[in-house]
Amino acid sequence: MKNRRKDPSASFRAIARLGLVALAVIGGGGVALSLNGGSQPEEAKHVPPALHDVAATPGKQSLVLAGGCFWGVQGAFQHVAGVVSATAGYAGGSASTATYEMTETGQTGHAEAVEIVYNPKQVTYGQLLQIFFSVVHDPTQVDQQGPDVGKQYRSAIFPLNDEQAKVASDYIAQLGKEGAFGRPIATSIEVGKTFYRAEAYHQDYVYNNPSQPYVYIYEQPKIEALKRLFPEQYRERPVLVADQAR
Repeated sequence: MKNRRKDPSASFRAIARLGLVALAVIGGGGVALSLNGGSQPEEAKHVPPALHDVAATPGKQSLVLAGGCFWGVQGAFQHVAGVVSATAGYAGGSASTATYEMTETGQTGHAEAVEIVYNPKQVTYGQLLQIFFSVVHDPTQVDQQGPDVGKQYRSAIFPLNDEQAKVASDYIAQLGKEGAFGRPIATSIEVGKTFYRAEAYHQDYVYNNPSQPYVYIYEQPKIEALKRLFPEQYRERPVLVADQAR
């Protein structure tokens, strides 16, 4: 998938030649993607909030999530009010393999992930998980998100402590019991994993490349779904990695 997704010069014709162009329908019913092969992804939906949450503490808190291409995960959370930063990176493997080229082999244990730093006085861990499961990705797809296939695109939560792990586990069980999705949730909870920051050219990619075909088809709809389903938590101006470096 490397040349199709990561090459900013990719064209719709090149994507179509690979048989991976999707029909993106953006509207009241969410986003529907039709792919050649594989199961139809779940549409964006407002899933129930978590019954339990992480206790708020003074200062900032963090969480690490993986839900397919880190461009879209980062891009969506950058528009959530209360998020202080969202950084693209890798989690699940070792420091020696925390590069894009190695992660793309699918053999490193890494997933494309995003580290989210947030203000718990404005948004909670549970609310961020609700957004993650509602609009950021399809948690029922196994080692895949849309056209991207491989363990590096798996749905995963990387808890930073026992409390985060318990809340995440309880929430997945809750959504399963309530039948929030038409298929079983495939999200894994992977404890004790370190997050490694991705290369600079991956940061703020959705913001910097809104008309890139992959971004336009697969990533921008996540932001639109966030705005539509969580208007009270949506902010128009994203918090960018580039702004923090100044």
